[in-house]
Amino acid sequence: MTSKILVSEIFGPTFQGEGPSLGRRAAFLRLATCNLACVWCDTKYTWDWKNFDVKKEATRMQMAYIVRVIGLMKTDRLVITGGEPMIQQAKLPPLFDELLQIRDYTFEIETAGTLAPTIDMQHPRFVIQWNVSPKLAHSGNSEEKRFVPEVLQVFKDLGANFKFVVQQESDLEEVAWIVAQIEIPHNRVFIMPEGTKVRTINYHAQIIADKVLEYGWNFTTRLHVLLWGDKRGV
Repeated sequence: MTSKILVSEIFGPTFQGEGPSLGRRAAFLRLATCNLACVWCDTKYTWDWKNFDVKKEATRMQMAYIVRVIGLMKTDRLVITGGEPMIQQAKLPPLFDELLQIRDYTFEIETAGTLAPTIDMQHPRFVIQWNVSPKLAHSGNSEEKRFVPEVLQVFKDLGANFKFVVQQESDLEEVAWIVAQIEIPHNRVFIMPEGTKVRTINYHAQIIADKVLEYGWNFTTRLHVLLWGDKRGV
């Protein structure tokens, strides 16, 4: 286990704050770097090296150290997030194999859905829950960068859940277009109000909730923000 992974932070156990596993106890491994640049991103410290010091925010950690820290958390769910964790996906199967020597894990991988998983990442020995969050126009990324339909199709075929960050009712029309293009089953669509403050999340939630029901989709809030505010490591 000499391989190193570029890590932003490891924390937990805590609750998964978003998506289909909301409220589940989990450990978190947040990887550094991203291939997008969302204007409202709440983890810019993982990639925005103009405003954050990469030497302070990103550490190349030995895999053995990562395994030891996560193993001590005594939870059977590991959420791998970012940044964009798929940039370092080649390092993940060896990490998973080592963790599975400790206990059976469900691995949740949170991705923007622009980078396809390798064959190794699709191996049946891993129980992987894919949480794919395609970015909408309000993210500030160009459509070419944020919407890669052939990759979203791969994730759909792997049984992924799709989470969309929404600010206003009109954003749901863009979501509906993507859902139709990729033919995503409605029971795998989750709509989440954007915000890093409780009042902002609740404001956006009240704007979109009724329409989400009309579309036949699921709704998710941001539990960790509601519980602890806009803090790191929760």
